[in-house]
Amino acid sequence: METLTNSLSTAQQIMDLEDQYGAHNYHPLPVVLNRGEGVYVWDVEGQRYCDFLSAYSAVNQGHCHPRIVDALIQQAQRLTLTSRAFYNDQLGETEQYLCAYFGYDKALLMNSGVEGGETALKLTRKWGYKVKGIPQNQAQVVFATGNFWGRTLAAISSSTDASSTNDYGPLLPGYQLIPYNDLAALERVLAKDPNIAGFMVEPIQGEAGVVVPDAGYLRGVRALCTAYNVLFIADEVQTGLGRTGRRLACDREGVRPDLLVLGKALSGGVYPVSCVLADDDVMLTIRPGEHGSTYGGNPLACAVTRAALDVLRDENLAENAQQMGELFRQRMTELAQKSALITLVRGQGLLNALVIDDEESGETAWNLCLKLMENGLLAKPTHGNKIRFAPPLIITEAQMEEACAIISQTVLAF
Repeated sequence: METLTNSLSTAQQIMDLEDQYGAHNYHPLPVVLNRGEGVYVWDVEGQRYCDFLSAYSAVNQGHCHPRIVDALIQQAQRLTLTSRAFYNDQLGETEQYLCAYFGYDKALLMNSGVEGGETALKLTRKWGYKVKGIPQNQAQVVFATGNFWGRTLAAISSSTDASSTNDYGPLLPGYQLIPYNDLAALERVLAKDPNIAGFMVEPIQGEAGVVVPDAGYLRGVRALCTAYNVLFIADEVQTGLGRTGRRLACDREGVRPDLLVLGKALSGGVYPVSCVLADDDVMLTIRPGEHGSTYGGNPLACAVTRAALDVLRDENLAENAQQMGELFRQRMTELAQKSALITLVRGQGLLNALVIDDEESGETAWNLCLKLMENGLLAKPTHGNKIRFAPPLIITEAQMEEACAIISQTVLAF
């Protein structure tokens, strides 16, 4: 009892430290984690949980994957950072690897997903001026309502979420918003404004609550962007790298964006890495001194990236995500037939959500996640009444059945 009391006290002390000394820009579930392996994490009391958030899909390969950790350790013992003032022996190999893996001419490595998005936005504007011939300072980029790609000023300037934009103005100009999953709206705006340089879109809107567009939407986007000489920018930071049951979510419809933004699972969750991929006509519009990052393309990031992508391919994680996602949605659909609490089950691969019958306050979804935590599964609400479920892609059938049992028992007892 004394050990349990001490550990509980430690957990509370840790949470109190964050509350006292940290900015209050997050609202975490009240659990303090200190270890992870595969699909599981453990808290400071030794309680094990199924991780059904995967650090917002950064841990697709599972927690502390030994191949990725080994690559991290080996490179960290040799060379970690040179800046881009010099060449290092890892970057060129990694750029070649990325281009071959995804089929592009050039790769530009950064650190965070939002940096990848901003890099794509800068490339799009530069291409608009240098290649398309848009008059200076008049380039426009179109975004879909409900989008989320970060919280920098550039990112929130495209947001329709008041919690992201309130009291942060003035926002950046050069943005136009249209409804998501609406090809007619996209064509109207493209036909109306010749100064549009690009359309940036998530193949599935993750933060909005795993909103899946109609079949054919991405093919339609590709066709319209080609017809109107506009760059198609795919934000695959969350949907890419096996998460939706394919290498990329765009692969489901056989479309190739002009700019591909990747992050999160690009490092398997052990180091911040992002990148933008494009062909020469887009990427080479940026010249030396016009864009960069001290840490972008550092040797440590490069070694980790290659290992993380090797794991995705060698362990067939996209295929497993497809199979386990089908199992999850089947179990949740069966659950929805027994509980009026669930109004909708949606998703692709292992990016899924339950819509909870509480559009007003969202308290029901939050309280349900607290109960799931008590029962050994971690998930988090998004946009009020949606709960996103996104476990590591290495999850086995037995582990998925275990997790679905926890969710079912928790919902039915709620």
